[in-house]
This record gives sequence, structure tokens and C-alpha cells, in this order.
Amino acid sequence: MKLAALHTDGGTQAAVGTDSGWVPLPFADVAELLGADGWKTIVASALDTPPELIPDDDAKFTSIITTERKVICCGLNYSDHILEMGRDLPTHPTLFAKYTDTLTGPTDAVSAGASEAVDWEAELAVVVGARLTQSDREEASSAIAGYCVANDVSMRDWQKRTLQWFQGKNFTASTPLGPWLTTADEFGADPHFTVEGWINGERVQYGDTATLVFSPADLLSYISTFTLLRPGDVVLTGTPGGVGQGMQPPRFATPGDRIRTSISGLGTLENAITV
Repeated sequence: MKLAALHTDGGTQAAVGTDSGWVPLPFADVAELLGADGWKTIVASALDTPPELIPDDDAKFTSIITTERKVICCGLNYSDHILEMGRDLPTHPTLFAKYTDTLTGPTDAVSAGASEAVDWEAELAVVVGARLTQSDREEASSAIAGYCVANDVSMRDWQKRTLQWFQGKNFTASTPLGPWLTTADEFGADPHFTVEGWINGERVQYGDTATLVFSPADLLSYISTFTLLRPGDVVLTGTPGGVGQGMQPPRFATPGDRIRTSISGLGTLENAITV
């Protein structure tokens, strides 16, 4: 099942995908849908008697999450990326948080703003589908609502101003997320995905989530030990090697460049960098 959030005249609206297009749902985004009791029954009912159908060509996708939720990111989680950044393999996840307003749509432009070191980070995003607190790995795995594509676009010059990463990771509308959520029941219990990133048509990132130091279930379990996770919360699982900061010499995106992010079975984001 594919779940998305679409632009409407009145704001945004959740929708479920079909072979013929998208059926609108009475929620602002995927987070609100996942937080509703019996959301799967609600979706099934909408599919049985769709009031309208939005053709694929008319669907205008936004970030699947537009309402306030936790966005927690894991840095340095692929072994190749850890090594290219000159660090040792971690014993615990390196975590940082984003605000929801950092999220943006799958084709929206990303503004470089005050940064002169805009870097790309193709990532698998995991969306929580149930409340989790003090959860073991099995419970965390069963609470994954689904997966989507993200790019943790990072302003490295701001990130490196201090030892804390916050300011380089929280530029407004800098993190594309989408184009839709593919529900976990479309995959096995521990799926592996190929994660790829391009800059202006040149592939610069390639990784397999099988090489993650901390799997999605591991991350959700660990995070739930210190903060409550709710339906619609998002966890970004880290990026493979090939980021601009790790190149010799370092290479960054500039206005006019296009960043493309793709994950096998989940879709593609394509975002231009603007001033």
C-alpha cells in the first residue's frame, strides 16, 4: 500500500494509491492517518467506495508528514560512510533531531540560504505506526508503519561551527521526504534496500541497508528507551558513502544543481538547489 500527502486548495490531504490514481482520505497527512484508530479499515472503506480519484498526472505531492511530529536522525550508520568521515564504528547510535518544518516535498526546491557548503545525504526513512516506549527489537519491528525516501541535506559550514550538529541540520524546508510511504507489509520482516544519490545526473552515492550498523528496528527500540515514539514520527537511518564532505577535495551543491535520491521499491525524489 502507498500512502501520500497531496497539495490541495485548502492545504494538504492524505491519499492512498491505486493502479488508477490516488484516493483522498479525510486526514491532513500520513501522520494524522496513522494516528487514527482503525486506520487500515478507514483506508479499506475509502478504496471500496472512492468519492473521487486523482490521476497520477494531477497529483501534487508534498512531504508525507506535514503536522508536528518527532523527526529523529541517525548519523554515521553505514560502515563505508563512517570510515570516509574518519571515524570509528560506533557502539551506540549518533542521534540528532529535526523540526517538522525542515521537511519538504519530493520535487520541491531546497534553498541554500546562508550556506556555502550544501551537502547531499540519501537516506532510508522509517515511519512509526504505533506508540513505542521501552520497546524491544521485536516490538519495534512490528511498529514500523512503512518506509520512504529522504535526503538529509546538510549545511556543512553551519554544522561545523560547533560540536553540535543542530544548526546545520535544521534549515527550513531542507529535508525532502516522500514521495509516498510504502507500508511495511509490502516487504519481509527485515527488508534490505538499495539507496542511491545523484548530483546533476552523476551518481555519487550507492549503498545497501544490509550494511547499516543499526537497523531500523534497532533504532526504534533504542530511541524508545528514552523518548516516547508515536504514530507518524520519522526516523532517518543514515546515509551511505559518497557525500560531498567526504570527497577529496570536498564538493558541495550550488544553486542550479539538482539532487536526485532513489531507493529500490520506494521511489525517487528530485530537488533543485536554489538561492
